[in-house]
Amino acid sequence: MRYIKIHKEGRLILLSLLFILFVLNLFIYLRFPHLALAITTSVSAAVLCFFAYFFRNPTRVVEIDDPGLVIAPADGTIVVVEPTEELEYFGDKRIQVSIFMSVFNVHANWYPVAGTVLKAVHHDGRHIGAYLPKSSHENERSTVVIKTHAGTEILLRQIAGALARRIVTYAHAGKPCHLNEHLGFIKFGSRVDLFLPMDTEIFVKTGDKTTGNETIIARLNE
Repeated sequence: MRYIKIHKEGRLILLSLLFILFVLNLFIYLRFPHLALAITTSVSAAVLCFFAYFFRNPTRVVEIDDPGLVIAPADGTIVVVEPTEELEYFGDKRIQVSIFMSVFNVHANWYPVAGTVLKAVHHDGRHIGAYLPKSSHENERSTVVIKTHAGTEILLRQIAGALARRIVTYAHAGKPCHLNEHLGFIKFGSRVDLFLPMDTEIFVKTGDKTTGNETIIARLNE
């Protein structure tokens, strides 16, 4: 029998929401006619289903024989594929690949490569639309730098959007990381940027849809 697996970041929220909705519907049941109860019960069920859907945690396992491949860290739509000056860590030009996640996408984030985390830092910031280019350096965000086993360094940036108010990052400096492993979670609409070496072979283009931990984004020149 199939069931919806809920991400650990959503379990407390769903339990709290369930309690609030129960109290609300109990109050309406005691004070108002049955028609009002039917309406609020239907609305409550829809709200609960949406939050359960948002925090869904599908099981995905990728098996690859090329350690140079970069796998999509998130579900969503490719909104940027272009050379960009990355000034926070590298201080030079990199190929930026950005994935925008709507509220209907899975919001778990996966490691795009195997290796070791060199840096993980959180930055406070604004909450403008994550689809805007300036959100990459103005919005609340977390920066994670990973060194692959072959020695190539890539940067991943989790970016909060207009609705997102919390970025969760499990990465920390010195942590070994692997494919099929969650890097973190962004709550509600958001975006993930990848900054790759200029000689990287890119397999996606603007407008393409990605599936986290499944879609092949690029191949590093290792």
